[in-house]
Amino acid sequence: MIWSTLLSLAYLALHVTFIARALIRPHREPAARLAWILAILLLPVAGIVAYILLGETSVGRRRKRELRAIIGRLPRPHAWDGDFVLDPADRYAAPFNTACTINRLGTVRCERPDLMADSNAAIERIVADIDAARDSVHLCFYIWLADTNGLKVVEALCRAAQRGVAVRAMADGVGSGAIIASDHWQRMADAGVRLQIALKVGNPVLRVLFARIDLRNHRKIVVIDNAITYFGSQNAADPEFLIKRRFAPWVDVMMRFTGPVAQQHQYLFATDWMAEGGDDLSAYLQPGLPMPDGPVAVQVMGTGPTLEYPAMSEVFCSMLHVAACEVIATTPYFVPDDSLLADILAVARRGVPTTLILPARCDSWVVAASSRSFYADLLDAGVRLYEYRKGLLHAKTLTVDGEIALIGSANMDRRSFDLNFENNVLLRDRETTASLRVRQMEWLADSRSVTHAEVAGWGTSRRLLDNLVATVSPIL
Repeated sequence: MIWSTLLSLAYLALHVTFIARALIRPHREPAARLAWILAILLLPVAGIVAYILLGETSVGRRRKRELRAIIGRLPRPHAWDGDFVLDPADRYAAPFNTACTINRLGTVRCERPDLMADSNAAIERIVADIDAARDSVHLCFYIWLADTNGLKVVEALCRAAQRGVAVRAMADGVGSGAIIASDHWQRMADAGVRLQIALKVGNPVLRVLFARIDLRNHRKIVVIDNAITYFGSQNAADPEFLIKRRFAPWVDVMMRFTGPVAQQHQYLFATDWMAEGGDDLSAYLQPGLPMPDGPVAVQVMGTGPTLEYPAMSEVFCSMLHVAACEVIATTPYFVPDDSLLADILAVARRGVPTTLILPARCDSWVVAASSRSFYADLLDAGVRLYEYRKGLLHAKTLTVDGEIALIGSANMDRRSFDLNFENNVLLRDRETTASLRVRQMEWLADSRSVTHAEVAGWGTSRRLLDNLVATVSPIL
């Protein structure tokens, strides 16, 4: 009897402890707290195990300390000094000033970028620039496959290293696990390419005791000779994406920039590289360089679970706040936090034409179900909702008023906002934004409109499943 009572008290204390942790954990939305409390109460054992595995957005205390130390000593090219980036009277100043606070990198002026025609064209251009590199090649991909495009990059890096170029390549330990374990990885090392694995998993049983395994480096960064950079949604892979071929082709967007923005991307690469034990890259970062007077204002931002607030979500919201004429967004994964959803609904309700394009078939049924749970509210608010039919639209883009644009690796979902390391670029230039908007219109032409009647016709079981998945999405 005594042992039974003691076990019951211990069981109760364990639940109270984890519920209290869910309540007091900082920087968490009320919806997430409630979802975790329900999970712990309704699934007593599984809920606690799930919280241990997924409840904390921690990459590990040691890594966080090391990363802060690296950021503290790395030079910041074109650092932000706290002054306004754009004229405060400029209606589009707010998103840039918000973005500047994330990494304290200033807005730079650059020449207009080249928008790559498609995924294959992006890889071909990257390979050509690597083949022309004279000093350094630095790149990081979340997914790097040993397919046609992935191996083109491998071969180009080997050629560059063999002719004396300093080549450093990094790939995520989960997203690129197959190529890391392959002969191609060793072949690059043998050719002189310096390699690092981002967020190496190691022993998964031991790792979950100190950090979450599913916190990943989702960035796509290419910097060549400290003067050329690529950014967007493109992985080092074929659009046929053989590991998930039934959703193919993957439709991506990539831009090629020259100028000081390359050094800002170099800064993000350096923080990731050095955090994984790579050599010091401070020599590549030169603060106080003169600012070219190009027509495009560009702001680099890198976010991740080491930040104490959803910085990327704040930039999205800031862009919506200044919209006056038009909003067009594409994302493969739409699971917004409360703030972003409220702002999307608000901008549509105040009469700004708002278009959202999602893939008709998503490679994650959980994300697809969560996304559908928002459809009725989006349509009721006046959002023009479309589903892309010619593959998986993987491009993450946002254009506002034909004036400013945001592209990069971050999706409009909680994982990108809270869990993954991401890199996006905010830019202002009518001509550049117009070229991206043309691409958005091409995707729109290959999409179908989602109507009120269609959503109203969904059965009760489908709506229950979608809403249930969306309710627990804050804990995933």
